[in-house]
Amino acid sequence: MQEKCSTHMTKKTYKAALFDLDGVVLDTESQYSKFWGQMGRELRPDVPDFSQRIKGQTLTQIFDAWINDPATQSEVTRRLNDFEAKMNYPYIKGTRAYAKWLHQQGIPTAIVTSSNRPKMETVYKARPELKGLFTHILTSEDFQESKPSPDCYLRAAKLLGVDIKECVVYEDSLNGLRAGRASGAYVVGLATTNPREAIADLCDEVVDNLEGAI
Repeated sequence: MQEKCSTHMTKKTYKAALFDLDGVVLDTESQYSKFWGQMGRELRPDVPDFSQRIKGQTLTQIFDAWINDPATQSEVTRRLNDFEAKMNYPYIKGTRAYAKWLHQQGIPTAIVTSSNRPKMETVYKARPELKGLFTHILTSEDFQESKPSPDCYLRAAKLLGVDIKECVVYEDSLNGLRAGRASGAYVVGLATTNPREAIADLCDEVVDNLEGAI
C-alpha cells in the first residue's frame, strides 16, 4: 500500500487495512444512540450519558458493567434484535469505494467488530455484498478480550499474515481508537461518532470519512 495510493498512507508503506464496522463501514451509530439512549433512560437514569459510555463495547460488556439482572438482559437482547432487524445500514461516505479499491489491488482487509454473529447475519441480509468487500470479518466471538484491548486487532493482523505495525486501523469510537493505538498499528480516526477534538489524541490522523481515500 504505497503512500501515493491513499491520502491516509502518508508516512510509510502499509500492507493491510483493518476496519471497525459501525461508524466506519456502516453509518449506524446515530441509530444505536437512539436505542441505547432509550435503554439508559429506562434502566440507568443515573447515567445521563449512557449511550455515549457504551459505544464500542460488546453486548456482554454492557451487561457486565451496567445491566446485571438476567431477565432484564434477556429483554434488552430481544428489543435490540428487533431494533436491528428494522435498522437501515447505509455505508459511511467513501468506505465502500475504498474497500472495493483495496480488494482490487490485492491488499488484505478485515472488518473487526464488537458485534456478534447474530447481528452480522442481519447486516448480511441488508448488505449481502459486504462479505465480498473484505478478506475476513471478525466478530466478538473471534477474540477473548474486547476493545479497548488490542487483542481483536492483533488477531486480525495474524489472520491476514501481516505484522500489526504494517496495518492501518480505521476506527471511530474511543474504545476502538484505544485498541488500535495499543496494538501498534497506524490509526486513522473517523470523526463520524465523536468530534475531531475528542479523538485527536487517540489516533495518528483524523478524517471526516473515507471519501477521497483512494
